[in-house]
Amino acid sequence: MSDRLSDRLRYREDGPVATITLDRPEVANALDSALIDDLDAAFDRAEADDTVRVVVLAGEGQHFCAGHDLKELLAGTEAWAASRATPEGKWHHEQVMYFDRCVRIRDFPKPTVAAVQGACTAAGLMLACMCDLIVAADDARFANPVLPMSGAGVELLVEPWELGPRKAKEFLLCASTLTAVEAERLGLVNRVVPRAELDDAALEMAVRIARVPPVTARAVKESINRMLDLQGQRESWRSHFMVHQFVSNTATALRAMEARRQGGMDAVKREQQGDAPP
Repeated sequence: MSDRLSDRLRYREDGPVATITLDRPEVANALDSALIDDLDAAFDRAEADDTVRVVVLAGEGQHFCAGHDLKELLAGTEAWAASRATPEGKWHHEQVMYFDRCVRIRDFPKPTVAAVQGACTAAGLMLACMCDLIVAADDARFANPVLPMSGAGVELLVEPWELGPRKAKEFLLCASTLTAVEAERLGLVNRVVPRAELDDAALEMAVRIARVPPVTARAVKESINRMLDLQGQRESWRSHFMVHQFVSNTATALRAMEARRQGGMDAVKREQQGDAPP
């Protein structure tokens, strides 16, 4: 059974597996406020349905997710635009829409699998890393190139937990891009498959997981997440979130944001290519 929950998202059930598909391929599935709301509602549906044992998170088109919808944020057209005009309003918006919504997926009571192709960038990488397992197409590439743009990563600093501290520093400070093969070698993804086999491979993995009794799968997932919490993952994310808020409100960051508002997406592209002044 397949449903279109909105013009931005699809929901399909294959027996015990629900597949949630980001469906904004024309903007590389960038996360605007409406899509984030739709995604949260789709997870509500999967959680309430006892026949669903595993959730696959996918992206329509060439790319999994290019990150936050910067065009929406620069234009100030989204529902939170007025509150983002102040530092405390921006903090509240990002706490609710980015931090809490992502952690909700990380803590989702059923196992989750991300199926990643093409660009998996910044907030898109953050989103994929909230899933328990990641299957990547051989054309997938992973990046978080926001440090040269005056950003302290994104709201949750997932990289040290996924790559280890030294590789995370290189990845972020050098604005590096990882291929699917490199990501598998570093432990960021579980499996790499040919692009044409991505959907089937993610579904096959999800079906295998669905054979585990739900109470067992939930208990083991919660136990491993608890181990990460005892190691400090949740508290490190909270700490970084406040660092992110501070850095994004420095004079350097505010000047960069104003330049983006004046220059639009062309200014963003120049920053990403290293052509903008520091």
